Parts: sequence; C-alpha cells; structure tokens
Amino acid sequence: MASLKTLTKSFAGWVIFCCCCCVPLLLSSPLPLRGPGLASTAHHACRLRKINFQQPYIRNRTYTLAKMARVSDQDTDNRLIGQQLYVNIKENNRCYMMKRIVEIVVTDVLLTKVKDQYPYVEEVAQFFASLNSELSRCKFSGHREHIERNLEELKNKMKQLGENGKTKAMGELDLLFDYTENACTDAPKKGGNKKKN
Repeated sequence: MASLKTLTKSFAGWVIFCCCCCVPLLLSSPLPLRGPGLASTAHHACRLRKINFQQPYIRNRTYTLAKMARVSDQDTDNRLIGQQLYVNIKENNRCYMMKRIVEIVVTDVLLTKVKDQYPYVEEVAQFFASLNSELSRCKFSGHREHIERNLEELKNKMKQLGENGKTKAMGELDLLFDYTENACTDAPKKGGNKKKN
C-alpha cells in the first residue's frame, strides 16, 4: 500500500509539473506561419520606409541626373518607366516589379561606362542598390508570367534603342524614383505616374 501512495504522489507531482511548466512553454512557442499569415509577411517584405524617399539630398541628385540625361535623349517617342509596366500585374506585385526594374537599371545602366559621363551616378546607384537590399526578401505572389513578360519587353526596348536606351533610362530616373516610392511605401504619394517635362 505504501508503494501505491508513493506512486500516486509521484504521478500527481508529474501532472502538476506538466501543467505548470510544459503547457505554458508549448503555448508560448512560435508556430510556423501558414495561409494568410505568410502572405502578410511576404507583403511586409515588399515595403520600404517612407523616410527613404524623403531625403532632399538624394531626391535632388536623382532628379538633377535625370534632367541632365534627358538633354541627350534623342528619342521622345518611347518611354521605359510608365504604366505599361503594370499591364496585367496585380497591385500587390507592383513593388516586386519595381524591385526588379531597379535591379536592371542599376546593373545595366548606372554601373556601366555612363557613370563616367554624368555626375552623381555613383550616389544615385548606391541609393537604388540600398533600396533593393531592403527589398531582398520581397517575392511575387501568384503567377509570374506577366511580370517576366513585362520585364522582357523593357529589356528588349532598351536593347533596341542601343546606347540611347541607357540614356533614356538615366533620363527617367526621376520616374523610377517616384514609381518605386508609390509601389513600395505604405503611404504612396500621388503622381507616381506623372509625366515628365
């Protein structure tokens, strides 16, 4: 009988231990994200802080560089950065789209020999590269075909324009700035699709 009492006390002790220690630990441990929680995390990764775009110094550098490049742009019929980029693109994928375009402009334009032809190129390239670094975890949601098709059209248009394609991309850096701000900040500013002078 003594051993039964000991066993009962021991069992009761384990139940109390489990209730007091194990259950709170299980309840407080993070569970893997699924469903809508995961989508909101992905969406959050496609957000930039508004303050990135509120620095007058870099905004002025970007706009000045665009204005200088526009003087050399021989083609007034085509536009690289515009609403055509968003054809068949859901609004929640627009920031991802702009991230990819920034990547193309930095790599294929700003970090090429044009950086020796204009002032401020390195500063502006660094600014856009830092935005892309912040967006490194930004992924598309849904189907990818439309995004890739629109990006391919942009690259083909730049290629068709030859060296003037790079000049045109430089001349539209102000639009790139505005569209990225519009697509990737929580409080988009009006006029991301403004026409340039």
